[in-house]
Amino acid sequence: MDYEHDGPIRDIAQPGIRAEYGLAKCLREEVASLLERTSTGFPGAQPVSFARRHLGELQRKDYFVCEKSDGIRYLLYLTTDEKGRECHYLIDRKNDYWHIPNHHLHFPLPDADVQSFHSHALIDGELVMDSATPGGGGPTEPKFLVFDLLMLDSKPDVRTKSLDKRLAYFKDYIMKPYKQLFQHFPDEAQYQPFKVEMKEMQFSYGIEMMFRSVLPNLRHQNDGLIFTCRTTPYQFGTDQHILKWKAPHDNTVDFRLRLDFPLVEPSEAERAEGVTEPFVDYDSVPQARLFVFNGSGGNSNSNGTGGGQGAQATGKYSEFPDPLYLSEEDWETLKGWGDPLQDRVVECALDDQGRWRLYRFRDDKKEANHSSTVNSVLESIKDGVSEADLLNSAKSIKDSWKLRAQAQH
Repeated sequence: MDYEHDGPIRDIAQPGIRAEYGLAKCLREEVASLLERTSTGFPGAQPVSFARRHLGELQRKDYFVCEKSDGIRYLLYLTTDEKGRECHYLIDRKNDYWHIPNHHLHFPLPDADVQSFHSHALIDGELVMDSATPGGGGPTEPKFLVFDLLMLDSKPDVRTKSLDKRLAYFKDYIMKPYKQLFQHFPDEAQYQPFKVEMKEMQFSYGIEMMFRSVLPNLRHQNDGLIFTCRTTPYQFGTDQHILKWKAPHDNTVDFRLRLDFPLVEPSEAERAEGVTEPFVDYDSVPQARLFVFNGSGGNSNSNGTGGGQGAQATGKYSEFPDPLYLSEEDWETLKGWGDPLQDRVVECALDDQGRWRLYRFRDDKKEANHSSTVNSVLESIKDGVSEADLLNSAKSIKDSWKLRAQAQH
């Protein structure tokens, strides 16, 4: 195995060596078996968009809140290779497995020899590039920010525990010995592909601290908050107890883009050159049609079926009723990039005139959002919960939490 890539990764979208088809298939089957699943699809939990009704949910149940990093979601799989050596993979939402070819990455067991290591553990997190100072600027370094644990050393029952217990398992059995390793061998830090840290979790009523203290001091991009129920088990696929909050104007949808170019008649000059038939004009601004996913499995976030917002079903996809707005300037920019555009997954947001605009390409995702997810996001946009709404709800959320705690005691 080639270990010449020691040191920090440079591209969080390509963090290692992608496993070829045969190996990836074996790894997917291995993970599914360890988690006691019949599906070999991506096992990570997916949130739902925060709507006004969820303010009541935060009062009824205990939730933790953390910042929503604008990085790339991965599951970190700690396993062994064919020779029984420690081995690590990052699993993206496309269910691709990226081998981390760095022999310095090491997760020792607690209260054991420093050469010991975890086998068959699955950690949920986000890979980001942290800047040297809050708000950006200066050199950057990759960090894997952990927010959940699915499995610990072949024990799938970890995911059936409550979130606070899952995080405690990670902290005591993985994070603590990992940090002790660098206390004993501080020089090893410079050779790591990324640093591993736990995301800062607050009680759900700590909203003011999130907005006033945590978010302004982040060293990476952020696009909202994540509320996760403290008492529920880890849920494969869409989890109605993980709530993704974004400011109403920041809510986005991942569509599949299809471009239809106009068919034009040749000009007199073109006819003189022998062009007599109508031809496709790839220079003109195309009609940019948006599609939502109607299937299941993969990265669909599926929790329902049917078309999105009145679109007519066309098998696996439904066409969204509104197109992507492309100005002449937008199209010239896209053409200048020279990248393939047809059938790309694109993240889109509404502008102040109610038009869907391209925000970025989502090559880390295999599919567009499922129609049910699109409906959820549209509900969040229509019935948006602002930062002020969250702050105003903090006291009632805290009072309800305290009452439940008193009743339990």
